[in-house]
Amino acid sequence: MRVKRIVPNVATEDATAALHFYGEVLGLEPLMDHGWIATWGVRGEAVAQISFAVEGGSGTPVPDLSVEVDDLDTALARVRAAGYVLEYGPAEEPWGVRRFFVRDPFGKLVNILAHC
Repeated sequence: MRVKRIVPNVATEDATAALHFYGEVLGLEPLMDHGWIATWGVRGEAVAQISFAVEGGSGTPVPDLSVEVDDLDTALARVRAAGYVLEYGPAEEPWGVRRFFVRDPFGKLVNILAHC
């Protein structure tokens, strides 16, 4: 057996609320929408990973989700332009990433990062 993907599921009363943050701000594509569940992602580029942490690094809380991007400055500009408030960073971490934390529309703490 081989794991093909890992998908975090976020409970919400309104799955369409993901459109602005995950679709318009982060640029993910709608991969599936059954009305009761909507999945956002990038076709053909997903990697199956799951992390377990006692802290988020640098004394931060453990984020609910980590999203790696290829251009952190553009992601940061889009998040700020959309009116989201940063909860941490941007910071260059000693383990070789630049990142910031922001809450999505569902209150989930999202770690947006790029490797240096």
